Amino acid sequence: QVQLVESGGGLVQPGGSLRLSCAASGSIFSINVMGWFRQAPGKERDFVAAITWHAGSTFYTDSVKGRFTISGDHAENTVALQMSNLKPEDTAVYYCAVKTRSGSIYRSYDYWGQGTQVTVSS
Repeated sequence: QVQLVESGGGLVQPGGSLRLSCAASGSIFSINVMGWFRQAPGKERDFVAAITWHAGSTFYTDSVKGRFTISGDHAENTVALQMSNLKPEDTAVYYCAVKTRSGSIYRSYDYWGQGTQVTVSS
């Protein structure tokens, strides 16, 4: 079992920045990939970014490339999502997730955090 706790959400104006953090605990050794997903009202939960835990390879959905950066800290067992130049369409609940199995980094995650709200509005 892996437990995940997100923090760092909030209200920000368009063009602003936010940093989300996710702390993992429990069976850390089982982590293969850590990712961020988001779900806007009335929409499905979508992939945002991911990082392979051991190699540090990163992946992003096209709409956030150049604006969001995912990073991992093995000493603290955390993953962060630095979000810049935020747009109203980035408004969503953001979820941290852990994937323990091999395969596509876009799906089949095993553990999820409770989510943190990000609202981009003037």
